[in-house]
Order: sequence, then structure tokens, then C-alpha cells
Amino acid sequence: MMHGRAGTSTGSPVRNIGLLAVAQAIMGSNQAILMSIASLTAAGMVADKAFATVPVSLMIIGTALATGPAAWLIHSWGRRNGLALGAAIAIPAALVAAFAAWMGWFVLFCVALAALGAPAAFANQYRFAAADSVPEGLKSRAISWVLFGGVVSGFLGPQLSAHTKDWFPGHEFTATYLVMAGLAIVAIGVLWLTRLAPTVQQAEGRKAGRSLPVLLRDRSIWVPMLAAAASYSLMVLVMVAAPLAMVYVCGHTSEDAAFAIQWHIVSMFAPSFITGAVITRLGAPMTAAIGLLAILAAAAVNLNGISTLHFNISLILLGVGWNFGFIASTAMLSIAYRPEEAARVQGLNEQVVFGVMAVASIASGVLLQVVGWQTINLLAIVVATAAILALAWGSLGPSRSAELT
Repeated sequence: MMHGRAGTSTGSPVRNIGLLAVAQAIMGSNQAILMSIASLTAAGMVADKAFATVPVSLMIIGTALATGPAAWLIHSWGRRNGLALGAAIAIPAALVAAFAAWMGWFVLFCVALAALGAPAAFANQYRFAAADSVPEGLKSRAISWVLFGGVVSGFLGPQLSAHTKDWFPGHEFTATYLVMAGLAIVAIGVLWLTRLAPTVQQAEGRKAGRSLPVLLRDRSIWVPMLAAAASYSLMVLVMVAAPLAMVYVCGHTSEDAAFAIQWHIVSMFAPSFITGAVITRLGAPMTAAIGLLAILAAAAVNLNGISTLHFNISLILLGVGWNFGFIASTAMLSIAYRPEEAARVQGLNEQVVFGVMAVASIASGVLLQVVGWQTINLLAIVVATAAILALAWGSLGPSRSAELT
């Protein structure tokens, strides 16, 4: 059963959605910058280039570890204050990264990148802030419109890194990290203009509602978590391995790999323009299943050829599949809990989804070396199929929510 959700926003839904989409574009640009230059920065600091990916892995782990505390702070301090705090963390972290890049200190750079994972954990909550601040009929569209800001970040982040990397001659990318701190300041200003729905801030109020063991027996809670975790982890598993497979396994150029990843990122966020409407028409479970089917199709394309066209088609399908699967799963979850349960449900969801994503990211390169590109795609087909079956089972019969209301 669908629960009536969170308190009413004190501002216009369109205003809040627009501001959160802008904040998503800004903070997403910071993440795109890091994905573009962090490994390159680290490579200039170490003799053994195998360590160049360590800072990015630490950033992903930092995001996973910060998801629970981020949800708790947002619901304890209020959405606007909590989200602004998340953006503020990026300022000193980016400044430390700039100093480390200037000095060439690898360990300090790793520390800075781990800290830069935390702002991403807060930014991942923008979609819940939007969903909880609009009427139920607008939730899925609010989530998709906010994530549409990722299209801007997919282009803006790499362009900023390209244009700022040599501002300080002899200290490549130092200025880029300073720009990241500036972007975080702008994001704080944008977030401060929002008027989001109030949270249940009293500790006693947040303890009300169902306990986690009871919530996790509710299929309307755990099925969306599983579908979101599957969508995100499979996207990361294949995406991280794909450029390595293109260049080192299939003999394509790094330019071919960069082109494929660029359009993959665009395909991750561009469908957000219509995803909300698709959810409204077909329902969130069906939309999530379509997303997982697209991920399954991406893996099937990879199993049928290794040309650049195969990789391009596969990565576009992978991006669209992530978009439908992740947004629809979030929409399903956003109507499955009561306001007093929001902090614990959202916190657990983020820990599950981004914890599994971090494992997939770190494991991707290892799996490529140990079991190969084809086996990775076979694994993706198995996991996607299992998640689709879980969605189908979750749609049958009454959920535990119906029994408890």
C-alpha cells in the first residue's frame, strides 16, 4: 500500500525541483571532474602507475561510508541545512586536493579524494529531497527532473577540467581543484534558496514507525532497494571494465573508449526528461523492469561482438537502463514509508545501493583480469534477470505495508 508522504513544502514545487536540478548539475560537475582527472593527477605522483586508480577507489568508498551519516544529518538538521553542509564539505577537501596536486603528495591526495566522496553522498539525497517536497503524483517526475541536471554535469565537468588544467604551469590540474571549491560555494547558495518539506527532526519522532527488521519484511521496501542496487552496481561493473576491455583486450584506441564513455554518460541522464512520464504511464515497477531489461540487452550486445559499434550501443543501452532502473526504484521506495521512517529507510537504501556499487567498481578491473570480459557480461545477465524476477514477485499480492496500515 502507498503511504501518504512527507510534510508539505513551503515553496513552489517547480522552484524546488529547478533549484535541486541546478545543484545536481553543479555538484555532479565536481564528480565528473574527479572522474576525468583524479587518476591522471595521481599518475603524476607515483612511479608505479598501478596505484593511479587508488584515489578514485577511495572516493567511491568515501561515498559509500558517508551515505548513512548524510541521511541522518539531513533528517536531524533539516533538508536545506543538511544538503548545504554536504556541499560545504567539498570546499576544504578540494583545497587540500589542490595543495596535494601542487606539492605532488600522493598520500595527502588520497585523503582529499576520500573526503570528496562525502559530498557525493549528500548530493545523492537531492532526489529524495525533491520527492518528499512535492505531491505524490509528481514524485517520479521530480526525481527524474532533478537527475536531468546530470546531463549538464556530464558536459560541464570534463570541459572545466580541460580548460583549467594548465592555469598553473608545471602544476597540472591544481587550478581545477580550486575551481571545484568555487563550484561548491555556488551550490551552497543555490541550495540555500530552496524551501523544502520539513523533516521529522525530533529524535523521538524519528524512532516512531516500524523498525528496520519490520520494514525489511515489507516487499515494497526491499524490492526497490534490490532493483536500485542491481541497476547501479551492474552499470558500474560494466562501465568501469568497458574502457579497459576496449583498449587492452580488443585493441581499440583510448579515443574510441573516451567517445563510448562520453555517450554512456549522456545516455545515463538524458532520458530523465521523459522517465517521470514513463513511470506515470506504465508504473514504477514496469519502468524499473524495462531498465533492467536494457542492461540485460547491453550485456547481450557485448557477448555478440567486440567492435566499437558493439561497445557504443552497449554503453548507451547501459546508461538508459541505469536511468530507468534507478529512478523508478527510487520512485517506488519514496511512497513505501511514512515520514517518521524516512531517515532510516533512506539511510539504509543509500548504504545498500552505494555500498554494492563501491564493491562493483573495485571488483570490475579484477574480474576483467581474472574471468574476462565475456564472463562479466554473463554475470550481468544473471543478476539483471534475478532483479526482474524480484520486481515481478514484488508486484504480486499485498505488501506488508498494507497489512500494517
